[in-house]
Amino acid sequence: QVQLVESGGGLVQTGGSLRLSCAASGRGFVTYGLGWFRQAPGKEREFVAAINWSGSNIVYADFVKGRFTISRDNTKNVVYLQMNSLKPEDTAVYYCASRGTSSTRWSNEIGYDRWGQGTQVTVSS
Repeated sequence: QVQLVESGGGLVQTGGSLRLSCAASGRGFVTYGLGWFRQAPGKEREFVAAINWSGSNIVYADFVKGRFTISRDNTKNVVYLQMNSLKPEDTAVYYCASRGTSSTRWSNEIGYDRWGQGTQVTVSS
């Protein structure tokens, strides 16, 4: 059974930083990459960033460019999301997800077939 476990969320002030981690485990783990999504209260889940296994393809949502960095450590099967210059509007539950197809856009959550339980990020003003 494939599992994705996020960690690293918490409470931070505006302008602060957090690093989220997503640890992937399980037999038969086949994926086209890992992505981060977020869902704020009362809003739909939205794409944040994604990375393929080699790290050669990285995609960001426009609203995080220059502030967030996605990276991976394949020796540990971990994907990171470094979040800098955080704003109150970044407050959300952040989910990592495994991409199960190459036929959809990286930002389309339909293409992701495994999801973690989420980690809360709260940015105070």
